[in-house]
Amino acid sequence: MKRILAVAAALAFALGVPAAAASSPTSYSNAVSKGFADTFADPVIIRGEDGRWYSYGTSDPLREGEGVFHRIPTAVSDDLVNWSYEGDALESADVPAYAEPDTSFWAPDVRYLDGRYVMYYTVTDTKVAPGWTDFAIGVATAPSPTGPWTHSDTPVVPPRPAPSGGWWGTIDPSQFTDADGAKYLYFGGYFGGIWVTELSADGLRAVGEPTRVTIDNKFEGGYVVRHDGWYYLFGSSANCCAGPTTGYAVFAGRSKSPRGPFVDASGTSLDTSRAGGTPVVAQNGNTWIGPGHNGLVTDLAGQDWFVYHAIDRRDPYLDQPHGVNERPMLIDRLDWIDGWPVVRAGAGPSEGAQPAPVTTGPVHETFDSGLGGWETVSGEWSVSDESVRQTESGKATRLLTARAEVPDDMRAEADVRLAGSGADAVGLAVRHMSPGHSATVWLDRSAGALVAEVVDGARRTRARAPLPGGFSYDAWHNLAVEARGDRLVASVTDARLGDPQAEVSLRLPAGLAGGQVGIAARGAGASADNVSAAPLFEPVTERAPTPQPGAPLAAHSDEFDGASLGEDWSWVREDPDAVVGDGGLTWPTQADDLVGDDNQAGVLLRDAPSGDYIVEAKLSIDLGVDTIRNYQQAGLVAYADDDHFARLSHVAIWNTRQVEFGKEMPFADGLAFGGNIVGPPAETTWLRLAHRVDPDNGEHEYRAASSRDGETWVWGGVWTLPAGADPKIGLVSHGGDSPQGTAVFDHLRMYEWN
Repeated sequence: MKRILAVAAALAFALGVPAAAASSPTSYSNAVSKGFADTFADPVIIRGEDGRWYSYGTSDPLREGEGVFHRIPTAVSDDLVNWSYEGDALESADVPAYAEPDTSFWAPDVRYLDGRYVMYYTVTDTKVAPGWTDFAIGVATAPSPTGPWTHSDTPVVPPRPAPSGGWWGTIDPSQFTDADGAKYLYFGGYFGGIWVTELSADGLRAVGEPTRVTIDNKFEGGYVVRHDGWYYLFGSSANCCAGPTTGYAVFAGRSKSPRGPFVDASGTSLDTSRAGGTPVVAQNGNTWIGPGHNGLVTDLAGQDWFVYHAIDRRDPYLDQPHGVNERPMLIDRLDWIDGWPVVRAGAGPSEGAQPAPVTTGPVHETFDSGLGGWETVSGEWSVSDESVRQTESGKATRLLTARAEVPDDMRAEADVRLAGSGADAVGLAVRHMSPGHSATVWLDRSAGALVAEVVDGARRTRARAPLPGGFSYDAWHNLAVEARGDRLVASVTDARLGDPQAEVSLRLPAGLAGGQVGIAARGAGASADNVSAAPLFEPVTERAPTPQPGAPLAAHSDEFDGASLGEDWSWVREDPDAVVGDGGLTWPTQADDLVGDDNQAGVLLRDAPSGDYIVEAKLSIDLGVDTIRNYQQAGLVAYADDDHFARLSHVAIWNTRQVEFGKEMPFADGLAFGGNIVGPPAETTWLRLAHRVDPDNGEHEYRAASSRDGETWVWGGVWTLPAGADPKIGLVSHGGDSPQGTAVFDHLRMYEWN
């Protein structure tokens, strides 16, 4: 068995070798956890109050047969690219009183709430029902990102019995703090759906009635951020862990309330049988498959980064040929385009060198070495406990400025707090030219608000947003200010994780350009740390191109307007119930399948065009909604043989109806199958496969899409079939006949790929 911890990284840690060089790297390549771990699933990242970045993940047995588990492995980085193992957050022998001794801890979420670190995690086995997988959500607190962590004596969310028997999937916690200060926890997965519950003020107990926000049997790994006035729920779909056929992917919905309803870009709810979901990331045909279970982090330039795991399809298991799925941590740029989040503008997981996150800048100060790079404009300032503090009392504004030059379009941020009753306000000054020409954003205790103030000679303008009641001014908070052109935008958060408790925006006058960045204070005890200023990121506003149909390939198409199938069609296991008439091919679902060794289902095939092409089918099928009709389906297939195919179907999966793009392939001593989810289906659904041959390795790549109207398309992931194969294109209708569904194919059309 390959050790989860790489030997070189373990030796470096033992010898005290630093995790990263002082300068920020200009590029990185995935997986970023490769230096210390082969698997680091369900990752999240938080920036600590020491200015370093900490990641937490799910692991599995460290040594085969010994029952030794990593319990929330932790890594540290200075640049989000180079990571080193810090140890396990939770001791192997330390479990909360309600848990079984051999429980596993999965899917951590770490926040900084009211001056302490809070970790939420899945507890796989509790004492409520010994012998069952009775999941619960646990919580632990710590004074630092590396602990020591202290378990709460009771779970945040206890095991929940399912009405049909067993226990609902009380897994995958993620905390969110709203602008009014209310704390929420999102949790749950396929068995039961994703739910949200309000938390007590200290964040350690669920209170009130939970609300379901997604249909069960569709999503897990929920994560919520607020962006431009919307609440965005990220959820992962399909099987996380199917080895070389893992089709996991992430989707999003948004709402005007943290309790939902969450809908996708088409307005389709995530909590309905034909569940919606706007794609955020899916596999693209390169090394990485099954990208999912994400967190988010923002670099010092303001660029958001998607934190997730994926599987190297060439090396999917820790124990070859089977065993634990190897899921390292990846990061990639997250863009917000037309109001929706998408990884790398829709290009998917990156392979090879990429521009690195910005983690240093012209101003980058942790005050470990005093005030050497700073100039006192007014007031008395001192450095203690590696932070800077205003020591002069009174209501007058005091200012400390960085000597470094910064660009006009920039992002400045600092961790700030007001320690002591005499500390009235603390803030960041940007484009500071003089006391009479400056912009300052204040965390203002006396106003109970986040206040932006611009002074331009005799003209003074302000904007304010109230801070929530009970706001802990004496706890560290992050204050971030962005200046772009004539607009200033600022926010205050607990820890930079997409849940601002206040936001303000203000117009900047044309003459206010250049200048410096500074720390502003009113009253003794106003403190700041981890002050940075960097050139502001340039947002990506255009999506990566998707396949577009070109000229029709009439010789490879069929409108099914004759009395029978043409000679271009051929059967693998002919089904006499499939008939052509009334302008369509009608085909009742067979009580057979293609997956596995049985291979009794019929497949209707025709030759594919040479080169790049797009094939489209218009399909109507009466699968109903909400009922269980596993796994009736119909759709397109790219077929090399019974054990090498990629199938795009409208399918019944338990109570849901989904468009699934599944793949089967031989692996080791058996067959592997997994699915990737595309867009929501309708009674009539259009399906597309876009085919190309990879010029580097000769593989056949198929990217899937679906549409509910034939006009607007949702593009999903890519499956490959082997180089040298000669796949045909075909249709299928199978998966069950109780009750029997009837597929009607209106057409099969092929196009050149523009």
